[in-house]
Amino acid sequence: MSELPSGAVIGILGGGQLGRMLAVAAARLGFRCHIYEPGANPPAGDVAHALTTAAYDDQDALRAFAAAVDVITYEFENVPTAALDLLDSLKPIRPNRRALATAQDRLLEKDFLTSLGIACAPYAAVVNASELDGAIAAIGTPAILKTTRLGYDGKGQMRLMSPADAPAAKAALRQDSVLEGFVEFSHEVSVIAARGLDGSVACFDPGENVHRDGILHTTTVPARLTASQRTDAVLMAARILTALDYVGVMGLELFVTPQGLIANEIAPRVHNSGHWTQNGCMVDQFEQHIRAITGWPLGDGSRYADVVMENLIGDDILRVPKIAREAGAALHLYGKGAPRPGRKMGHVNRVKQGK
Repeated sequence: MSELPSGAVIGILGGGQLGRMLAVAAARLGFRCHIYEPGANPPAGDVAHALTTAAYDDQDALRAFAAAVDVITYEFENVPTAALDLLDSLKPIRPNRRALATAQDRLLEKDFLTSLGIACAPYAAVVNASELDGAIAAIGTPAILKTTRLGYDGKGQMRLMSPADAPAAKAALRQDSVLEGFVEFSHEVSVIAARGLDGSVACFDPGENVHRDGILHTTTVPARLTASQRTDAVLMAARILTALDYVGVMGLELFVTPQGLIANEIAPRVHNSGHWTQNGCMVDQFEQHIRAITGWPLGDGSRYADVVMENLIGDDILRVPKIAREAGAALHLYGKGAPRPGRKMGHVNRVKQGK
């Protein structure tokens, strides 16, 4: 295994805030980043060495992009398969295609987790509207109907509080979905874990997450977990990484229940609930990802401070002047345009020194 030297070029598919923070972390290690993004003026473009603005079906642009980089990674899951097929034939993609394919499809993801002996909420496939009644009979209500693909931050989801909600759900059903039974949980946590090219695994401390309107609101570290729960969470993440022959950073979301930890979903990329690591660890999740995909040794992600990360969503950005005056508050703004409801504009890490 050879490490990429400083000065090598990392290609990043997607130009949002995660790509932006990856590019900043890469620059600290002397790497250059080339962003591929269909939309104009992406946040990552402000801090990258190069930017390609082209559609994911533009084969000439994809080939030129691959020729200009040494390794390819991505900041979101929903890169079209055809684009990945072409790029994968030209340069290494890390994390690998299997990890991406598994996380792109909620049903495949749950089947995969179950195959590893990792508990999930009860679920049933709903390929078309005619299958929904059977799924409700098997799973029960309340439940959540989720599209198998393209859903995030609460999108592509519908709650069914009773069988009487089935007709409306059938009318709204537009693609393959999965029905998930509700899980009685006390709180939600996530583990940000990394695996290197050499197979080494490193996990950050689990964080406790609070969502509002389906979007992450805060992550608090340390999370409310017993020592055994903390160990279980880390071992779960390591098992998933190894099974996928994963290289890079992954987020694993979990429900804390009286029966133990139940997996919600995996994200094959740096994760919103890992932003606290920027001000709570010597090596944050973004640098850890860059280290992993370039073949560098994984860094020490030990936590040296308690942190509460708060997302700044929509008009929350108007609070920045006040937040900037707070002691112990570290702002990370994404350079986006006008705020909109549900749009992530930045985040703040509020740090308490000492563990």
